[in-house]
Amino acid sequence: MEIESKNPNDFRQSTRLLKPQEIANLLNISRSFAYLLLQSGAIPVVRLGKVCRVKPQDLAEYIDRNRHHQVDPP
Repeated sequence: MEIESKNPNDFRQSTRLLKPQEIANLLNISRSFAYLLLQSGAIPVVRLGKVCRVKPQDLAEYIDRNRHHQVDPP
């Protein structure tokens, strides 16, 4: 996966639609968990026939919504 810049936050400015594997890589999660997030509607998708893609802005909003200031104890 290549995003135009080396800065990991620059994906927010990209107009390119992201594939599920790219989302998994950016969030450091499995591809199957990325698909679960997309199927559940947690991250909005753009449907192109059978293919789903994600706008970088929607991924950024998902990240912002899920930010927490502390980690819950195990």
